[in-house]
Amino acid sequence: MKNIIITGCNGQLGRALGRVLADTQYRLINTDVAELDITKIDAVMELARKTEPYAIINCAAQTNVNGCETGRDTAFLINAIGPRNLSIAARETGAKLFQISTDYVFSGRDGRRHYRESDKTAPESVYGETKLAGENFVREFAGRYFILRTAWLYGEGKNFVRTMLGLAEKNDRVQVVGDQYGTPTYSMELARAIAYLLPTENYGTFHATCEGECSWAEFAREIFRLAGKSTIVEEISAEAYEKKFPGQAPRPAYSVLDNYMLDMTTDFRFTAWEAAIAEYVRSGC
Repeated sequence: MKNIIITGCNGQLGRALGRVLADTQYRLINTDVAELDITKIDAVMELARKTEPYAIINCAAQTNVNGCETGRDTAFLINAIGPRNLSIAARETGAKLFQISTDYVFSGRDGRRHYRESDKTAPESVYGETKLAGENFVREFAGRYFILRTAWLYGEGKNFVRTMLGLAEKNDRVQVVGDQYGTPTYSMELARAIAYLLPTENYGTFHATCEGECSWAEFAREIFRLAGKSTIVEEISAEAYEKKFPGQAPRPAYSVLDNYMLDMTTDFRFTAWEAAIAEYVRSGC
C-alpha cells in the first residue's frame, strides 16, 4: 500500500479525508500536532524518511483569523514554515505534496469578479499573508505539488453551520453579515477533489470550492431552512459588525473563487453549495 501522511488529521478536512480515503490503496499516517509538529524540520524529515510517503497532505493551519493578527509569529510558523518543511521533506522523498490554501490570499476588493488562479494576490490580513507565504514556499521547495485554495469550509468540527444552529436554539433572531460574499465548501467535497487529484501528475495551483456564491446571511438562511428552524436572519454590514465587535481582522468583501484550472484540466466538478449544505445537514452535521 502507498503511505500518505496527513497533517492536521483532527480538523474538518483531515477527518473528511479519513472517510474518503478509507479502504483504498492508501495507508493513512494520520498526524496532528501531538504526533508531528510541522514547524520542526527535524521531526518532519524523520517521519518522511521513516515512512517514505507517496504523498503528504497538509491540513494543518492556524485558521483563527483574528488570532493571526495578534500572533503573527505563530501564524507564520504554522502557515508558512510548516509548509516549507513539508515541501523539503516531499522533495527529498519524492512524495507529492498537497497544500491547502485560502481565498484570503486575495483582497476581495476587485468588484464582483470571480478570482482565477492566475489573478494577482493581495492579502489584507495576517492570515492571508502567512497562507500566501506558505504557497510560495511550496512553489520554491516542493518538486511535485498541488496547491488548493478553498473557502468557507465546514465539516466535522467547529464551523459556521454549527455556530448558527447553536444560536438558533437560544435566539429567535440572529444578526449575520450580509455584504461579504464567498462560496461555502463542504469538507467532504474538498476531500473528494484531493482523492481525484492524488494519483495524477496534474500539478499546480487550483481553486477548489463548491459552485455558486452567497453572502453569510444568505448562507445562514439556507442552513435554518434545511434544519427546519424559524430563526430570522437580520442582515448587518461588515462595518457595523466591526463596530459591534471591534478588533476583527479584515475579511474579503467578495472572494468567490473560479475553479478554472480544475475545469480546464480535469473531469472533476464540485457540486453546488446548496446541494452540499443539504447533504451536510441531512448527515446530522
